[in-house]
Amino acid sequence: MSKAIHDLVRGVVDGSLSDDEVIHWLRAVFEGGLSEEDTIALTEAMRDSGEVLEWGSEIANLVVDKHSTGGVGDKVSIVLAPALAACGLRVPMISGRGLGHTGGTLDKLGSIPGLSVERSADEIRQQVERLGVAMVGQTDALVPADRRMYALRDVTGTLASIPLITSSIVSKKAAEGLSALILDVKFGRAAFMVERADAAELARSMVDVANGMGVSTRAVLTTMDQPLGCAVGNSLEVLESVETLCGNGPEDLEELVCVQGGLLLEATGLADGMQTGALMIHDSLQDGSALECFRKMVEAQGGDASILESDASLMRGLGLMDPDLLTTELCAGADGWVKDIDAMVIAEACLGMGAGRKELGDEIDRAVGAILEAQVGDRLEEGEPWVVLYHRDEVAPQTLEDLLGAITLSDEEVKPVSRIAEMIE
Repeated sequence: MSKAIHDLVRGVVDGSLSDDEVIHWLRAVFEGGLSEEDTIALTEAMRDSGEVLEWGSEIANLVVDKHSTGGVGDKVSIVLAPALAACGLRVPMISGRGLGHTGGTLDKLGSIPGLSVERSADEIRQQVERLGVAMVGQTDALVPADRRMYALRDVTGTLASIPLITSSIVSKKAAEGLSALILDVKFGRAAFMVERADAAELARSMVDVANGMGVSTRAVLTTMDQPLGCAVGNSLEVLESVETLCGNGPEDLEELVCVQGGLLLEATGLADGMQTGALMIHDSLQDGSALECFRKMVEAQGGDASILESDASLMRGLGLMDPDLLTTELCAGADGWVKDIDAMVIAEACLGMGAGRKELGDEIDRAVGAILEAQVGDRLEEGEPWVVLYHRDEVAPQTLEDLLGAITLSDEEVKPVSRIAEMIE
């Protein structure tokens, strides 16, 4: 079977297989699944369908990355990659753009004036060897099989297949020549996988396949019912990421950064346990070394690193001081403890204001979005602002009504809980 799979992937790339032939196979997998052995064979063939990054022996065991299944306010990658580099790891982070209610790392980085995420495989390799980190888009040379297969899955309704999702994600990460990988698989009302059991099934599949290919891999199941951190929207999330790189980030965001970083430091032998590694990541946020790695990366990719010199220059550089940008505060209708903030409602409001894409070719407005002035567990007084909207046009009355229903208050004190539900290895 593995030879047949390799032949199929070769036919996908060289065009010797027609769309109908590929679709027939995709539907068979969608309906009947694949064994773990065949999923590994498919993932390896997809990885090998293009260029694979190779590293010298002196750093090969230090090359790592992470992947998130996406959510609302998920800016972990922007903080984690430079923090890992500050701790001695090498991170060739290849990310994607946002579609629908979930944001994309590349769109967020695009808020930084001049920064380019377009790099060839050689340029990625050289930058990672020199600085320890690059945050870029997928090149044409890496995993070309996935582009055609994903496009055909998209138009035939065969996206939601565990083996096909696994091979798509893991092949692109394996093509980076990784030693270790961490997977942040989210579940909840604003996640790709709403049910925890479905998220766990996908996480287990990706962990088993990646480990079967020789990449030390673990997954963290995390909740996506409330937004992650306080910022939702491209420029606003970069602002919060920089605050976190300065040691002033929200607790839930910092927790995910430190835990995922700690797991990668443990996997590569730079820390003698996850907790030690998490402390190393935390220290890099506090002592300025992670921020300095981020600054060097921005500069290397053509970005205006001078915007990082002060809060005012950062706000200005990210377009958040544009006089055409309007703000609207929504306030608590009663006293109480914040029990819940519906991430999906927040995301849909931001999408409607122009922060995201409803279709792949849509233009986005990077400056619009929302800042949460309160999170789960905080105490609010009646009339106190809980969210500030950044927008261009008047916010639709229905959107405001939906947002007012997005927050749930309790008369009893609410204790925030960890977003980490489970670790899978």
